[in-house]
Amino acid sequence: VLVTPFDVIKTRLQAQSNPFSKGKCFLYSNGLMDHICVCANGNTKAWYKKPGHFKGTLDAFVKIIQIEGIKSLWSGLPPTLLKPLAHFLCYILKWQLSKMNVTFPSFAVGSVTVVSPLDLIRTRMQYRQLSYKHLYLCVRTKVAADGWFSLWRGWSSTVLRDVPFSAMYWYNYERFKKMMCKEVGAHEPTFFIAFTSGAASGSIAAVITQPFDVVKTHRQTELWESETLKTSQRDRTSTWAIMRKIVTRNGITGLFAGVTPRLFKVAPACAIMISTYEYGKSFFSHLNEKRIQHP
Repeated sequence: VLVTPFDVIKTRLQAQSNPFSKGKCFLYSNGLMDHICVCANGNTKAWYKKPGHFKGTLDAFVKIIQIEGIKSLWSGLPPTLLKPLAHFLCYILKWQLSKMNVTFPSFAVGSVTVVSPLDLIRTRMQYRQLSYKHLYLCVRTKVAADGWFSLWRGWSSTVLRDVPFSAMYWYNYERFKKMMCKEVGAHEPTFFIAFTSGAASGSIAAVITQPFDVVKTHRQTELWESETLKTSQRDRTSTWAIMRKIVTRNGITGLFAGVTPRLFKVAPACAIMISTYEYGKSFFSHLNEKRIQHP
């Protein structure tokens, strides 16, 4: 709840550089009209307004509040609250999974597959203000046109983002936690140790996997382009092809669009989640020991 506004801003920053099909024009309006896009149409040129251009995190923050209202910063909150459960379950179940010969990557891919439609809905709600009624109609239209698999658009880039993210996050977290506990002579992590370790490991994982997060947003926000142009999106463009297109248009920095708000979101989110878990685990563990000693 606290960091969702940064996720909304990250999505807007990434999606604003979404490339359009060559030679095609579109008309789209959501109230953010400070950038004009020229599209060639035969021998003539038509001027169309493109969704607002943001110069950075602070600029996007101010413009969204001024034009859409402060509530827009919490767009897509319900699916946002559900999605992190997949990552957390990877940590909770890792020992049980190892006993059942289920590898961490396999479970992580399964988790991504389950939550991928939620992630698509969240991205769409964050990119454009939609009521749940309009969202339902939009999803129903896409399913009718392109089938149920359209709800898993961006799955491959999400897997390439989330599986390495989870692996790097939990590995670095355990490493930082042990290192800091050893430094202060603590037998178990304090709230501060867990919070700091979670923030640091989350930041590292977020920066390294950022290019795949950008590709995921591009693939998922392509749906509104097909909706406006009345074209089918059955043709799949590979993750690497989209990355090359982004680099060609915006340079290597294009692959790290929205990295600042993503860090502002991921670092505290990871820190809050893991420190709360560690504190709760320690609290109830000590409580149970007291009950055993003094029934």
